[in-house]
Amino acid sequence: MSGSIWMPPGSRPDTLPSIPRQRTRPSWARPDPLDELAVRLDDFIAAAVHPDEIAALLESDGLSDDQIRERYGVKNSFALAEELYERVERRYPEPDGPVHDPWQVGLLGCLLRGVVFALPGLGYVLGAPLLAGPQDDFGLPAGTVPLLAGALVGWTWNQGLAHRAYSWLGLGDRDAARRSLLLGAPAGALLGALVALAVAGAAQPVAVAFAAGQSVYLGAATALLVMGRERALLAALLPIAAGGVLALVRPVPDAARLILLLGSLTVVALLGLREVAPRRGRGAESNLRLPPRGRDKPRRTRSRDTTMGPRLSASLPYALFGLATGVLVLYAALGDILTGEQRSAPAAVALTLSMGPAEWLLYRFRSGSLAGLRSSSTPRAFWRTTVITLLKCLSGYLVALLALSLTTAALWPHAPGIAGVRLAGLLLLGVVLWTGLLLQSFGAVLSAATICCAAALAQTLALVTHSGSPHWIGLIVHGTAAVAQATLVCALLGRATAHR
Repeated sequence: MSGSIWMPPGSRPDTLPSIPRQRTRPSWARPDPLDELAVRLDDFIAAAVHPDEIAALLESDGLSDDQIRERYGVKNSFALAEELYERVERRYPEPDGPVHDPWQVGLLGCLLRGVVFALPGLGYVLGAPLLAGPQDDFGLPAGTVPLLAGALVGWTWNQGLAHRAYSWLGLGDRDAARRSLLLGAPAGALLGALVALAVAGAAQPVAVAFAAGQSVYLGAATALLVMGRERALLAALLPIAAGGVLALVRPVPDAARLILLLGSLTVVALLGLREVAPRRGRGAESNLRLPPRGRDKPRRTRSRDTTMGPRLSASLPYALFGLATGVLVLYAALGDILTGEQRSAPAAVALTLSMGPAEWLLYRFRSGSLAGLRSSSTPRAFWRTTVITLLKCLSGYLVALLALSLTTAALWPHAPGIAGVRLAGLLLLGVVLWTGLLLQSFGAVLSAATICCAAALAQTLALVTHSGSPHWIGLIVHGTAAVAQATLVCALLGRATAHR
């Protein structure tokens, strides 16, 4: 131990000999084929979210299970994919350039739809003197019950019809969407008129005629809105809007009222018919040059339709949702009349106008949830991000509804003030409507329809049995439905598949 360290010949005394590195494998051993494959597919494996993606790539390269067992010593492609998935660390590359967001829409277009929804209400202002008469057995103004019955039928039918037409548009078949509207809108108008006639009988011919016109308008407006013709519908409603505003401040002759109502109704009906009528002209002539339909099919399949259209039953939950929300909105509008006050229009006007901001905020929520999917790395983080987005959008809608309610109550002549229980019930109904629309976007329309139908039935039974004040009944029913739907929304928020 006391001797000096042995130095190789030619080395300097101030340096030490290098210690050879230990070999991890013999020099004659070949590289691990799994390591080589992992290096070759490193980028793809690092970006994969599940081993099945890697297995699909391996199978697309033509690797059979026998080849995999011979080269890599594992059972099959799925076992090899799991081994590669474990060896490579996850790295998810960011997309180049700005990320495409399909949920970006303009606020002005959504506000325009809200205005279009509300403008027909001025038609009732114009038509009110034409329906003059004693109150009915329910204490409502003359002709109210037939109009409400026809409106409920129209909302129910046209909600389901709109879903069916949108389903055809989603399949890329615009002609089929037109055909469904061309057949469905007149059928809904006829059904609404017959229901109004059955409710009113022959004793109220003016109310039945008004309800029939209302049904025709609902069908034509549905066709125009589905086909994206909001501006044309708005232009057709401007005469009614001007006449209704004028009627609020000064008397308008009955003849002028009738001309404005029939003129706007005729224009809307003609615009709707023109939009859904079968196309003729140059496009039809070019289609005639195509080979007859079915010539390119095998003989055995010519008689069978190879395109699966939307099922009729798929539109039923949307129709029921339209019926239930229509009943809830009507009770909110009639709440003041049921308590002895004669003015209740501001609540209905505010709810109708708020559908514009509601639609835009739904798009903002879908955009925010898409951003959350990109930025979150765990399900819990995604759920937390989505809850924050939900609270922001819902709060924004309630602020808009509150502002519209206070504004319409202040501007409407002789309208009662809206505060306390009445205002709380209206805001809770707004929560029910907005969360119901959100559940529809999640694909949970059946749950939303069930909750809203149960709420409408409960409020109807409570009012029929005189269980309490209509405002307190509405507050309790709307609050219960809002809590149920909010709970369901929170349960769905963390599921990435619900945000498709």
